[in-house]
Amino acid sequence: MSQVFARARADGRAVLVGYLPAGFPSVAGGIAAVRALAEAGADVVEVGLPYSDPTMDGPVIQAASDAALRRGVTTADVLRTVEAVAVTGVPALVMTYWNPIERYGVDAFARDLAAAGGAGAITPDLPPEEAGPWLAATADAGLDSVFLVAPSSTDARLARVAAVSKGFIYAASLMGVTGTRERVGAQAADLTRRVRAVTDTPVAVGLGVSTPEQAAEVAGFADGVIVGSALVKALLEAERAGADPGEAEVALRGIVAGLAAGVRRPEPSVPRG
Repeated sequence: MSQVFARARADGRAVLVGYLPAGFPSVAGGIAAVRALAEAGADVVEVGLPYSDPTMDGPVIQAASDAALRRGVTTADVLRTVEAVAVTGVPALVMTYWNPIERYGVDAFARDLAAAGGAGAITPDLPPEEAGPWLAATADAGLDSVFLVAPSSTDARLARVAAVSKGFIYAASLMGVTGTRERVGAQAADLTRRVRAVTDTPVAVGLGVSTPEQAAEVAGFADGVIVGSALVKALLEAERAGADPGEAEVALRGIVAGLAAGVRRPEPSVPRG
């Protein structure tokens, strides 16, 4: 995944990371949706592992994840979804809370994720202090381990997270849960600056980005722009409107294309790198 960020930096732009949960609107529909992200311009695809007790997800992602769980999505389905992204040549990450990994088996999950072609995983509720077994498993499997920082993180905490993160560091743009917002907030640029003071690992900003204009704003100071709720919302609205899968996919591709254009015209703010 480091190569993706390096190429984008050489091109003077940020990386677009798109998120969708596996299994929504169905396993097959979710696979088609993540492939659409990869084909429409996402540089990295986050595949969400639906979980019954998400602490970071807002109402949009929760609604889709709950539907996927009710429809019987499994961890094996998540890995199949990862594989569908990987065959496109776009790196695929799993975004998962710790409990599903622990239940599956730490070493087994890392091994099977790598076998599916996954590039790594984001574990939002796993503290670095308790990540020893996971770091060992991901190192053995050749996976990137992505950890989160927030505006409330102390400088010492930023350094601790930076020391264990591989691929990139996920910077939450503000305090709270995921969801689209009218403004990303000035905290994101300051947090990015603080992270850069302790590491050369790329910084990708998430929580709140939903428009090409916001993507361009964040691309002006961050190495990556993470978009989730806006993409999930498109699938939810299509399902509620009774649209066929083809229509939903067209809508999704249009949103991703706009966001991809946004990260390619960054608004100068804090220099990347």
